[in-house]
Amino acid sequence: MSDNDNTNHYQHQPEEQAPTEHLNIKVTDNNNEVFFKIKRTTQLKKLMDAFCERQGKSIQSVRFLFDGTRVQPQDNPESLGMEDGDTLEVHQEQIGGC
Repeated sequence: MSDNDNTNHYQHQPEEQAPTEHLNIKVTDNNNEVFFKIKRTTQLKKLMDAFCERQGKSIQSVRFLFDGTRVQPQDNPESLGMEDGDTLEVHQEQIGGC
């Protein structure tokens, strides 16, 4: 009897496919931190609306930044190159000036 044929038959290699479908994203306004788990292809508008609703802020009164770049509602984590554990910063919209 020979075992040579099936010795590694059930050994699975991890597939180098796309990274996990969901990301954990931290959203912070320097006073509060809220964590969201969203799909890579979900528009960030959902996350932005949810954060503002939880914090009692108007979406028009704040801006969201990722790596110093303003995030648009139609953006998604995939289009911005976001990874698990990344942070979105929330700042008060500044209006005015002379």
